[in-house]
Amino acid sequence: MTQYSKRMVIVHWLTLALVVAAWFLGHELDEARHEEGATIAGYIAHALVGGTVLLLTILRLAFRSKDGTPPPVGQSLMDKVAKGIHHGLYALLVLLPVSGLMTVVTSDVGKALLAGDATLLPKKFTGIVPHDVHEMLVTVLIVLVVVHILGAIKHQFIMKDGLMERMSLRKKD
Repeated sequence: MTQYSKRMVIVHWLTLALVVAAWFLGHELDEARHEEGATIAGYIAHALVGGTVLLLTILRLAFRSKDGTPPPVGQSLMDKVAKGIHHGLYALLVLLPVSGLMTVVTSDVGKALLAGDATLLPKKFTGIVPHDVHEMLVTVLIVLVVVHILGAIKHQFIMKDGLMERMSLRKKD
């Protein structure tokens, strides 16, 4: 089985780590906001991690275009579903940072960041459509990531076809 390029593997796992970090930072920011303890630094950290996810996703798509991808394992319905899941993940990894940026631009977060004044940070995001979209996309991302992981587990432990080796830095013998 052909492996992904080393740089695609590195970007894959780095993206995963940053998505987890972005989720954690966003969750903590949401909790702090409800307790009126959100900070400018919290928003900046969340935005920087989200922006980095976007840049890595663009980079990964460029690497896919240049390096290619291993051939599909098969042509069953599940293989087509897996391809759809992957396309959905890529779309979400672009749409989430964009919806986050739109939230900053269309809410008082942008004003607070420009002024450097945490007292201007919104207590609620009522009626801010990009924020509602951002939260819905997070939920969809979590669902797709769980399905993605379950598929990997199925390949590794049930089918035992070595599919996960494609995303490993170890050279296949």
